[in-house]
Amino acid sequence: MSNGVINVLLVGVGGQGTILAGRVLSLAALSLGGEVKVSDIHGMAQRGGSVVTQVRFGPRVYAPVMAPGTADFLVAFEKLEARRWLPYLKLDGWLIVNDQEMPPLPVLTGAGTYPEDLVGEMGRLVNNMLALDALELARRAGNVKSANMVLMGALARRLPISREAWEEALAVSVPGRFLEVNRKAFYLGWDQNG
Repeated sequence: MSNGVINVLLVGVGGQGTILAGRVLSLAALSLGGEVKVSDIHGMAQRGGSVVTQVRFGPRVYAPVMAPGTADFLVAFEKLEARRWLPYLKLDGWLIVNDQEMPPLPVLTGAGTYPEDLVGEMGRLVNNMLALDALELARRAGNVKSANMVLMGALARRLPISREAWEEALAVSVPGRFLEVNRKAFYLGWDQNG
């Protein structure tokens, strides 16, 4: 954290709910009373391309985009995306990674191979890491599509934002018929220790 600003980088691929997660985080962060800035990049997201959301919040935030080596938290919805964006994480930052593989197009066409033991490799490169099976936890909550909220719950436990603010952000961001499942997923993530 520099100047009281917290930098959170959310990375995944199209369809994983990265942008919704960023919205929940940014709304919850507003409860702290400072500034919140968000940047979304989602080129070719509907075809499984990368989706990146940067959320920065604190007393005074001058830009929505962070520089490499400045993320306090890197929350990765997919392992290969985690490895690709790892240079953005600070030395003492937290990597929260979903232990899920979503092979990119070169792997699907046979032009490349999906790297082995990415979680093990990243565990050797970072000081603070939580790897979890967000899909399984979301399945337990009632819908695999709520894996993004499992990851938000794991992140939330490490941020100075109240439970009430998270609850309110969820209620505003998630359609009512999916709210209970997403709330369950959020707290299953919250309960994960790393």
